[in-house]
Amino acid sequence: MRLVTVVLPGLLSLTVSGCGYHTAGHVKTLPEDIHTIAVPAFINQSRTYRVEQRLTAAVVRELVTRTNYHVVNEPDQAADATLQGIVLGTVAVPATYDSQTGRAASVLVAVTVKVSLTDRHGKVLYDNPSYAFRDQYQVSRELSSFFEEGSPAWERLCREFARSLVSNLLEGF
Repeated sequence: MRLVTVVLPGLLSLTVSGCGYHTAGHVKTLPEDIHTIAVPAFINQSRTYRVEQRLTAAVVRELVTRTNYHVVNEPDQAADATLQGIVLGTVAVPATYDSQTGRAASVLVAVTVKVSLTDRHGKVLYDNPSYAFRDQYQVSRELSSFFEEGSPAWERLCREFARSLVSNLLEGF
């Protein structure tokens, strides 16, 4: 009986208090009055050709498929918020080498983007001055079956970047 009087209140308090964690996608940090988000083309300050177009398209696609926000290309009076990005830099460097040939066996691609989301009054809702994202791909060992993996790797990087960015916007990280 004494065990019940000691353990029962402890279990009850644990059950009622909860752990404080939440499930991804259930926290809404953007204001309720935001229904339209403008996503103008990102600005490219890197040396990688068209990376800003790929990143912008991936972010728009992710916003359209994962949220109920209306997405427009240009910031105007109809937009409740504007998401702006500046590609600060990109890099593609060998990550591992083939011990027999000395050639690169895998390549690391990375991108750094300055991202900010502001409402129509200029209030900053999200800001990350150096959002870094990276991916790695394998280089084919056989020259006869070789195909350029760089472009698909950049596409994957852009998709994953967009997925991560939209999650951060929605969950407030």
